[in-house]
Amino acid sequence: MVDQTLPEQIAAQLRRDILRGKLPSGSAIKERDNATEMGVSRTPMREAIRILAKEGLVILRPSRSPLVAKPVYQEIADQVAVLLALEKLSAELACERATAEEIAALWAINDQMAELYYTADTLDLFEIDMSFHTAIAAASHNAALAETHRAYLARLWRARYLSASQRRNRERVIRQHSDILKALEARDAAAVSAAIDRHLGNLAEDIRPVIEEETQTNENSTIAGDIE
Repeated sequence: MVDQTLPEQIAAQLRRDILRGKLPSGSAIKERDNATEMGVSRTPMREAIRILAKEGLVILRPSRSPLVAKPVYQEIADQVAVLLALEKLSAELACERATAEEIAALWAINDQMAELYYTADTLDLFEIDMSFHTAIAAASHNAALAETHRAYLARLWRARYLSASQRRNRERVIRQHSDILKALEARDAAAVSAAIDRHLGNLAEDIRPVIEEETQTNENSTIAGDIE
């Protein structure tokens, strides 16, 4: 976080608050209140909210407080399809272009996940997991691809976190990451694409029950509020 600007630091904190449910979907983000709580002025807070809006986590409204976005499953499924294609292309290019140092760094991330899987905070572990995928995109040495991947990863950040927090299977995740890395080391584009597909091919269906459950919870809360 040392290299981040103040708005980026604020956005990172708000993003974590959204993921943890402190700022639930559909709720208003009070610019003044949040700025006061974090001890910052409203200008960087406003910029931070714009960052989150670009990621799809926040909905901006004219002359009204922005809202935490409510996920819609079909939109998420469409984004997952694009992300999967980006992940495969990134890994295939990384087979050609990744340095030995970059592959070693990926193994280090995987080892860190294996070591911390059952002891780390769920959100911290999730961020380590996402750093693995971001590092593969960076190893493609294609700046446009890496930036597009980052944008789609950001849009799916909350949905993937909700899904990952429900599916804690250390052996599966570590094994699938290892399969991806072995294919990268072998410079085998077909094998790495197949490994990515095994790892992420069911992502949309993994996310579906979590999103549907949250949607139902939000609807029930709205009905209860109306009755009161």
